[in-house]
Amino acid sequence: ITRNACQNSPLLSFFNILFLLETGSESYNTKHQTPPRPFITHQIMLRPSLVRLPGRYHLTLLTRRGKGAVAHRTSFFSETVWTEFTPLAIKHNAVNLSQGLPSISVPSFISKCLKDVSGDGMHHQYSRVGGRPSLVEGIARHYEKEYGFGLDPLANVCITTGATQGLLLFFETFVNPGDEVIVFEPFYDSYLPQIQMCGGEPVTIPLIPPTEKEDTLTSNDWSFSEEQLRNAFSTKTKAILINTPHNPTGKVFSKSELELIASLAKEHNTLVLADEVYEKIVFDGNEHIHIASLPGMWERTVTLGSSGKAFNVTGWKIGWAIGPEHLITPMHTTQQYVSFCVASPLQEALALAFNKTEDNGFFQEQLEMFASKRDMLYSILKEARMNPIFPDSTYFVLANTSGLPLEEMMKDASKQPFRRDYDFCRFLTTDVGVAAIPPSCFFTESNAGLAADLARFCFVKTDEDIMKAGERLISYMDDIHNRG
Repeated sequence: ITRNACQNSPLLSFFNILFLLETGSESYNTKHQTPPRPFITHQIMLRPSLVRLPGRYHLTLLTRRGKGAVAHRTSFFSETVWTEFTPLAIKHNAVNLSQGLPSISVPSFISKCLKDVSGDGMHHQYSRVGGRPSLVEGIARHYEKEYGFGLDPLANVCITTGATQGLLLFFETFVNPGDEVIVFEPFYDSYLPQIQMCGGEPVTIPLIPPTEKEDTLTSNDWSFSEEQLRNAFSTKTKAILINTPHNPTGKVFSKSELELIASLAKEHNTLVLADEVYEKIVFDGNEHIHIASLPGMWERTVTLGSSGKAFNVTGWKIGWAIGPEHLITPMHTTQQYVSFCVASPLQEALALAFNKTEDNGFFQEQLEMFASKRDMLYSILKEARMNPIFPDSTYFVLANTSGLPLEEMMKDASKQPFRRDYDFCRFLTTDVGVAAIPPSCFFTESNAGLAADLARFCFVKTDEDIMKAGERLISYMDDIHNRG
């Protein structure tokens, strides 16, 4: 079956083909491996990826018998965008502005916190399932100032292995097969696979990219249809997932938008999962509002945070979930059968770091540093004629490439026949020496066209990296412009 035939098929969304395949393997990847000796009958499931590229189909071999068969719930997984672009950047010695992998130094006080706790032998042993008392107490003390009411550290906080595991714990704990979860797109690429692994069905609401206006386009100009959102709720809706500050757009959801979401959640009696990992990176007086702090929302909301984003320590993989006891306690119960606990010395170090931020001004200093890097990268992209959208939060800039002469730029490039933003970002990495991410990977197939003209750049990098990328981008774009 050819790729084009699949694309034109009215059964594009999902179909099964049963046939005898002569192979002795219980499963194999048709793209990378050749079939072994004849032995077993297989079922092949041919389906398009929900969040990948058009025409990139997953041929999953489900063995009718054989213990090595991949489970149905993971049969649609494929390599993520990160497994392509980071190695591609390394191979071509490109400045990597694609992945949100910081290249800046960790503040010395955080490193010292880890060193200070490492000598206590008990800090290297198992922790309480919900988190070390020192850490949950520090988190509760930090956030009760923002929520405006007291938090019970042991009942209202759950420590997780990164915020990504916090997402999965929520879905595993509350989502039943057939339950619907509303998600705004573009989205963090773990959302949909995790929902589907738990038997849930994602229902997506697209954020619409901003169009031209007299003033500077900012990330807060991304918008959504209230009618679409209202129509997304049904009797099957179990939860709505809201990511604010939003990756990859940088949008900070306004109070009126959050109040609309809150009113619909209360009207339909649904849970809310608030992914707020970028809460400490909000610029220029924009206000981040915890949706859980709105009237009537605490009792139905679980809020996720991340040490990787808050403290710039992505390798520590410590996140937290905050919510009412009747939601957090079941997540504690699920946690004991998953990872049981999170790395004890890192929890103790993070607890110490949280305590120190009460008087050392770290979060404000970090915000000012990121604002400077944002302004630097924004100016570079503007000078390179890439029409950046000014980000109000997070550490990413989306640039609009529609005005670039891509045909001229990539006429000699060897391209795979997938999608415009992928073609451009591959070319940028291999030929210009600057890696960016194609944002269509954060959309469903039906809405991927909204990202066709966009590229995402990350500025949680050293000034030297950003300037080096700028030199390459501006030099190349000036050359193309002069040729034209």
